[in-house]
Amino acid sequence: MSKLFVASEVFHGAGTLSELKNLTGKKAIIVTGGQSMKKSGTLDRAISYLTEAGLETAVFDGVEEDPSSATSLRGAAVITDFQPDWIIGLGGCSAIDAAKMMWVFYEYPDANFEAMTQPFNVPTLRQKAKFIAIPSTSGTGTETTGLAVITDREKGVKYPIVSYELTPDIAIVDGEICATMPAHITSNTGLDALTHCVEAYVSNIENNYADALAKGGLEIVFENLEEAVNNPTNIKARQNMHDASFMGGLAFNNAWLGIVHSLSHQVGALYGVPHGASNAIFLPNVIRFNQTATTRYPDLAKLVGRDSAEGLAQEIEKLRTAVNNIGSLKAFGISKEDWEKNLDYMAQNALQDPCTGFNPRKPSLQDLKDLYNACYEGVIYEN
Repeated sequence: MSKLFVASEVFHGAGTLSELKNLTGKKAIIVTGGQSMKKSGTLDRAISYLTEAGLETAVFDGVEEDPSSATSLRGAAVITDFQPDWIIGLGGCSAIDAAKMMWVFYEYPDANFEAMTQPFNVPTLRQKAKFIAIPSTSGTGTETTGLAVITDREKGVKYPIVSYELTPDIAIVDGEICATMPAHITSNTGLDALTHCVEAYVSNIENNYADALAKGGLEIVFENLEEAVNNPTNIKARQNMHDASFMGGLAFNNAWLGIVHSLSHQVGALYGVPHGASNAIFLPNVIRFNQTATTRYPDLAKLVGRDSAEGLAQEIEKLRTAVNNIGSLKAFGISKEDWEKNLDYMAQNALQDPCTGFNPRKPSLQDLKDLYNACYEGVIYEN
């Protein structure tokens, strides 16, 4: 028997932020990032709708990119003082992921972060509060996944915390919220959504529902990402990308991901490379690596007018260029000396990353090092 894991309620379409006015409860806290949601007016509108619903509302803001376990604990202390029955993650993936971990520590103040880095080791939630995710970026799909990526600053490691307990109770997928998203973030996050679709489709878990969502999401990204980058106020393209992000998230929530993410987590933690940008660098070469172990890539290639794994890799590289994304890690200013110093450490952490277990081809430590080096230089990986 299999079970489809999805946010309990999903509201999608322009203007669906207003669904907040239909909540029932006593208190809600909004967890958000810097100033973007405030400047766009989205935060004030959310507070207004919650007030209309009769909920006392508080805000925890300032969540940084690549949120840390320390931020999660700090936010949990604020939430504990407020005692809400709703926790709302509003903004980019960082804000929502941090809010998920704050939720865990609110309900379990003594929870062991190290223990939760092991897959499916989050305790049972919803004892004190339920969770709402409202994304402002179209990429991670965190609004429908049992995943939160949290960084340990001292170790320089990104940990994907994996548990279906973290799947939100409500997802609001409102494309209007994305209209002010800068072009480079639109590009990065859109390529992240694409990566989710590809990795979910070829994972070693067979799931017809995930397959259909992954293929549909991939088509939408190829049809809409460039338009969303070049014409940011095109709400139809924005909503399409938001839907594609959700579809990719729902696909990988049920089939999981592979070594693109394992590799990407490390360069994000150590070098601050934006997650979607690093995914877009790794994805074509990981396709070349995996093609010896799966026959599924041609299915995706046909959706973009090609017929092979290599054709799919090339089309992704073309899209990456079309939306002004970088093709090598070296281009981020990482010196060769620094790269070589950290290579073994990154590869070892990537090998142990939970996502590696779902990759269609089991990599060795040397395989991961070879992939890292090819992507550092921006050259084609050869099996």
